[in-house]
Amino acid sequence: MGGVVRVGRLDRIARQTRARRLTARIACRAVSEGQSSAVEPSAAELSSGPRRGGQPASAAVNAVLFDFGGVITESPFEAFNRYEDSIGVPRDTIRKINATNPDTNAWARLERSEVSVDEFAELFETEAADRGYEISGAQVLACLSGGLRPRMVRALEILAARLPVGCITNNVRTGHGAGMARDASAAAAVAEVMKLFGVVIESSVVGLRKPDPRIYELACDRLGIDPVRTAYLDDLGINCKPAAAMGMAAIKVTDPDEALRELEALVGFELG
Repeated sequence: MGGVVRVGRLDRIARQTRARRLTARIACRAVSEGQSSAVEPSAAELSSGPRRGGQPASAAVNAVLFDFGGVITESPFEAFNRYEDSIGVPRDTIRKINATNPDTNAWARLERSEVSVDEFAELFETEAADRGYEISGAQVLACLSGGLRPRMVRALEILAARLPVGCITNNVRTGHGAGMARDASAAAAVAEVMKLFGVVIESSVVGLRKPDPRIYELACDRLGIDPVRTAYLDDLGINCKPAAAMGMAAIKVTDPDEALRELEALVGFELG
């Protein structure tokens, strides 16, 4: 894809996205009122029959893409805050450093595998020093491995049995495996979860990172899915924006349980 997107296609995407969000809001309201979460399908939808795995014909999406860290696992931002507290640095300093010059800073270059871990540490420490802070780049990387969220893993298992599911992760070549686990045991658990995805796109492997639209396009192409019929979950709003612009139903994950309720409304079945 890429290049110029025709206005007609953008209009179609906008209409379909609005319709999908309306369907989700109706379903969520029904759940809150104690009714069934399923939206009544039209006669035409009923005649088309169920989708793969028995998905209701009225479902707004038929594929799901996930971020990994902060969605399937606990957010590394919590670990950043704990480290900042331990060294007397204001909370969210690390995030602010990583958000400055977001396409060319040390963090971005590491996620695209343009620098080594040691080079990152030196570059990051220089960026921190420019702000008046002494922060260890190595310790920042040690914060990246969060524990798996059992509720999310269960939802992923249910989805993988019924729909195409994929993962787009901004990661770095540190720790163990794609999930950057802190030890071999944790890496083995993450590896089992990774097997549930039909496609895993790693920034450190493909040389692209979110929010570059090309990494979303790559995931859709490899999984063979239509972005207009896809849900996307990420814990960062900046990474949700390109997905939404492509027509995906983007869900920002702040409360995992709330995010899963939104996803249930979109796919048309319970996730655990």
